[in-house]
Amino acid sequence: MKKLLLLCTIVLSLTSYSQENEVSTFKKNEIKGNALFLVLGAVEVTYERILTEDSALGASVFFINENDSDISFSFTPFYRAYFGKKTASGFFVEGFSMINTGINSRTYYYDNTGNLSSINKNRFTDFALGFGVGSKWIHKKGFVFEINAGIGRNLFSDNSPKIVGRGGITLGYRF
Repeated sequence: MKKLLLLCTIVLSLTSYSQENEVSTFKKNEIKGNALFLVLGAVEVTYERILTEDSALGASVFFINENDSDISFSFTPFYRAYFGKKTASGFFVEGFSMINTGINSRTYYYDNTGNLSSINKNRFTDFALGFGVGSKWIHKKGFVFEINAGIGRNLFSDNSPKIVGRGGITLGYRF
């Protein structure tokens, strides 16, 4: 009976000792480039910091030649909540804000040499709020593949587009 009591005491003490908090050791930084925009002649680079296994903060910087798009520059901070089984992967939803600038309208004309030219009018800078969805896959070596799309609304300028979009196919690396 004494041996059984001693064994129960040891087992209980070991189980209570083993309930210490575990320290997470996962990679917390990602750098990504939007492959879809490279095809269109634009550049978008994203940095993401993983806060917990199912949430992250990040920011994207986008720019393109002013003559090719209404929005020529944007800075987009975001927060993501992940619903996958792996750390910060799988399906996600995000809330974002966006500072964007560009030209809302142009007037086209033929110059003296017969080439089509344009006059840029109505420059704008505005602030948008929006949301998005997407999915992220992580390779065991740290490579990242992501597809996302989002929509937002500019809030302040009458010259800016009312609706802004966000999205792409991104490739990157988690470190």
